Amino acid sequence: MTRTLDVNCDLGESFGNWRMGQDEAIMPMISTANVACGFHAGDPVTLIDTVRLAEFHGLAVGAHPGLPDLLGFGRRRMAITPGDAYALVVYQVGALQAGLATQGMTLHHVKPHGSFMSMVMYEQDIADAVMAAVRDTCQSPMVYVTAPASGTALEAAAEACGVRVVEELYPDLSYADDGSVIVQRKKLKTDVDKAKDQLRRYLHDGEVLSVNGKPIRVRAESLCVHGDGPNALEVVTGLLEVLREEGIGIRAIARAPERTA
Repeated sequence: MTRTLDVNCDLGESFGNWRMGQDEAIMPMISTANVACGFHAGDPVTLIDTVRLAEFHGLAVGAHPGLPDLLGFGRRRMAITPGDAYALVVYQVGALQAGLATQGMTLHHVKPHGSFMSMVMYEQDIADAVMAAVRDTCQSPMVYVTAPASGTALEAAAEACGVRVVEELYPDLSYADDGSVIVQRKKLKTDVDKAKDQLRRYLHDGEVLSVNGKPIRVRAESLCVHGDGPNALEVVTGLLEVLREEGIGIRAIARAPERTA
């Protein structure tokens, strides 16, 4: 295999006795973990346990900051100021960085969660604040975002702040005609065959289809799978089958260059 693709998954989303996702089963199958930082999901014990498990499996680990909305799992838009957005990211990234330090690990990237991601992608003042927070907290500033990111508020803010952008493909979610991802209030059961078809279309043609059948051009470096779906393990297994069929290996993306100042 000469071609590789990063496969990332949102993990560490359990809270106390409430269990979310199949982290233990999925981690051996992926290359990168996005760890919840306690605002939309997760708690201190879960964060540390997830970091330890990710280290055991040799995964790259990124922070997955969300809106302070445990009840809505971070998938409801909230009216926040740019100052709020900056502080939310700094606080959550800092929590994960401390957890990683206990295992001798360093932060790989930052990936906003749910509705926070949509706000960062399309609202310029929020994008500017979040990219500034990534720049100010990360030695190797890198952010994972929804593809296509070209022409969005996020792209301009990341360029201004010197943040490396990694665009993601979401075969287990639906795309609107404008290229945005349709956020599900609660992750529904995924049509595995449809997800596999979306991945094949991207690998062969560099595009996905919207819910209305419109082709959307995508240039993704990473494949995102969601661990909170009712058939998440089946989805991950099916998508990895497609990668194997296409002769594509799985490998984490190299960290961005460290800041010099």
